[in-house]
Amino acid sequence: QVQLVESGGGLVQAGGSLRLSCAQSGRTFSTYVMAWFRQTPEKEREFVARVGWNPSKTYYSDSVKGRFTISRVGDQNTAYLQMNSLKPEDTAVYYCAAAQYGPDGTTEVADYEFWGQGTQVTVSS
Repeated sequence: QVQLVESGGGLVQAGGSLRLSCAQSGRTFSTYVMAWFRQTPEKEREFVARVGWNPSKTYYSDSVKGRFTISRVGDQNTAYLQMNSLKPEDTAVYYCAAAQYGPDGTTEVADYEFWGQGTQVTVSS
């Protein structure tokens, strides 16, 4: 069983930055695709970014491309989401997810077996 614990959310002004962390325990970190999704009360959970087994293989939604950076550090068993130039529309609960299907993963919620508890990100205008 894989456990995922997120941290790093909070309140920030528009244009600011936050870094989210996702610590994994339970299985070999390198064999999982790691991803971030987000959800608001008005919308379904949506894909934000993912990083494959190869840390250089990263993918982003169009809405965050150029502003967010996903990374993974193997010896820390941790994935990160660096969020810059934040906008009010980035306000959401952010979820870390892990999938065994690789090497690059997908953008589909259903393809991720393990999820964190979520962390709130609020961007004020």
